[in-house]
Amino acid sequence: MSLAVLVFGAACGSDDDTPGPANTNADTDVLGPVNAASGEPVKIGYVSDGTTPVYDGSAQLEVADATVAYLNARHAGIGGRPIELVKCETQADPSKAAECAFQMISDGVVAVAVAESGVVDDVWRSLADANIPAMFYGSGNPDLLADRESTFVLGDPTYSVLQLPISLAAKLGVHKVTSVVIDVPAALHTAQDVAPKAFADAGLDYQLVTVPPGTADMTPQMQNIAEGDTGLVFVIGNDTFCISAFNGLRAVGYEGKISAIAQCVTDATRKGVPAETLDGMVVGTTVPTGGTDPSNVVYRAVIDGYGDGLDDADALVGRGTYVTLAGLLAPLAGMSGEISPQTVASSLHSMPETELPGTAGLRYRCNGKAYPENPAVCVRGGLSTTLDGDGQPTEFEVLGSTPIGD
Repeated sequence: MSLAVLVFGAACGSDDDTPGPANTNADTDVLGPVNAASGEPVKIGYVSDGTTPVYDGSAQLEVADATVAYLNARHAGIGGRPIELVKCETQADPSKAAECAFQMISDGVVAVAVAESGVVDDVWRSLADANIPAMFYGSGNPDLLADRESTFVLGDPTYSVLQLPISLAAKLGVHKVTSVVIDVPAALHTAQDVAPKAFADAGLDYQLVTVPPGTADMTPQMQNIAEGDTGLVFVIGNDTFCISAFNGLRAVGYEGKISAIAQCVTDATRKGVPAETLDGMVVGTTVPTGGTDPSNVVYRAVIDGYGDGLDDADALVGRGTYVTLAGLLAPLAGMSGEISPQTVASSLHSMPETELPGTAGLRYRCNGKAYPENPAVCVRGGLSTTLDGDGQPTEFEVLGSTPIGD
């Protein structure tokens, strides 16, 4: 992302306003009974990129307000005390991200939630040095994932490119996965260095096909795939790359199963790939973005009841915010006694395995045992959805998730 130069005081600040009453169209049956917090507020930080030169994520901040208002009104905040949200926008600028972290420390927050951000690492370093507990929507930074003291991550770093195709191959009963991967270093490390052993350990044959970015016609590469025993074709790249891969598979008459990472399927993909190719494709995702799943119904009720005029597009942008904030705060609802960074971290480390709010049944536990080599990770597996003829998600299913033991 491009970097914006904005005044620090305009980027960071504390939201001291007491949330107003829920809107009258809230579904109270879904939201549960009123259980209002009272007493001295507890400060919780929230960091978002907000508005950047290339991306408007301002709705995330509004969803954060709605989430906290809901938890204060219906779940008695933290230990019965109201949550006071301290918000900061990074504008996707590394220096402002570091400033946000220092703002959280100086404001005396007891924990911080960081949803989708392009500058996660710059927020994390200072918070970790200060031992401020921080819940992240996701990260691939090995140093961040290795922190077992005060860092918590709600995304399985292996899911989208490893656990998804492995779990799907097992479900389909196939014995080989062919990965079509964009030829850039960020994608190739896992595909070349990590995937072969992971697939072998799962009893699967693995074939890697790398294609340079910008390749408009992938027919030659796809021809070689179609002529072999493919089993499952799994595509990793951006939407432009994936469109070429999908259309190449169609051109050579491939009729097997196709799967892909979520970044492959956008409105451009829906316009550029025939419906019959997208229909039935399995795509990985982090949150359910529609349908009647109970977690989606609750989320919509929170937005309708406590969001100040948030529309469907805003709600979609803010879904990761809801998951991250609710994922941080839900295990803290029953705290008693002193509420400090140390007691919050202890409560998160000792929480039982439970359903992660807003994720259609994905479970989490932050005891460092989900992936011992990455003790900050709280989740195993992720979600998948099968696309319909319009390239839209249908029902959501948890894949790659196993119980996280003691």
